[in-house]
Amino acid sequence: MSLRIGVLGAARIAPAALVKPAFSNSSAAVTAVAARSLDRAQAFATRHRIPTAYGSYEELLADPDVDAVYNPLPNGLHGRWTRAALEAGKHVLCEKPFTANASEAREIAALAAASDRVVMEAFHYRYHPLALRVEEIVASGELGRLERVETAVCFPLPKFSDIRYDYDLAGGATMDAGCYAVHMARLFGGETPSVVSASARLRSPRVDRAMTAELRFPSGHTGRVECSMWSSSFLKISAAVTGSRGSLRVVNPLMPQAYHRFVVRIDGERRTEKFPRRATYEYQLDAFTAAVLHGEPVKTPPSDAVETMTVIDEIYRAAGLPPREPS
Repeated sequence: MSLRIGVLGAARIAPAALVKPAFSNSSAAVTAVAARSLDRAQAFATRHRIPTAYGSYEELLADPDVDAVYNPLPNGLHGRWTRAALEAGKHVLCEKPFTANASEAREIAALAAASDRVVMEAFHYRYHPLALRVEEIVASGELGRLERVETAVCFPLPKFSDIRYDYDLAGGATMDAGCYAVHMARLFGGETPSVVSASARLRSPRVDRAMTAELRFPSGHTGRVECSMWSSSFLKISAAVTGSRGSLRVVNPLMPQAYHRFVVRIDGERRTEKFPRRATYEYQLDAFTAAVLHGEPVKTPPSDAVETMTVIDEIYRAAGLPPREPS
């Protein structure tokens, strides 16, 4: 059986995140794409060998030959169209961040729980063997009592007209880069933290171009997240956890297929570990199809998204900024 997936929006991320992985996955096929104009949808479909194009999202959701949808729309639209997809009886792979804020995440999580559909947030890195190894090491107690967790996702986005800077579309560095940093802090820290303080650098009065936040975890260890789309931290993608016996440090946990460094130090002994260069997006699609077709659990369900969005909302409030709103 092959899972037939439709794409909501001719988004730039869709080819790498879904279309290309589907070509090498016998359990998945991208069968339709919808855009706000039929011409745009048809152009995207032709370029990526997708059989069917629609000029509206509603038409795609009404297609009985589409089993699931990939939702890569702007942040502020994620909740609305995931809700619509569930109401149409479709499974959903929704790009991160899951919704505009925690309240909307709780609403969508409740809808998903009341359905028999799979809803999965597209934190692709979480399905790579590197992330699974982090989870294993932290849970094993090998590092001893956890003391400090630090994560960073910083990259340059100097095009300030980009939708990721648009408050009305739930934009901001903490939503785009920061959702990764927060999610990684939860993974490396083994728990969901609370926010102690936060400081933003602004692109506009309500939109952050960079953010740092201090965290505290329920077990007592502390943390820090750093994110930016335009700052002096030009390119920084890393995560580290320090414990009473040692540390774990990872360079590029998000896209380890491009390059990664994974170093563990325990009781003065240092080791490195290497992981497959297979794309994170391929592992993610494996997980989504396995969940839909075989009932396998996923690591980024709506309940996990609620935890992440709660921390993001707390960071915005601590920095004196409003949490984002649905578009």
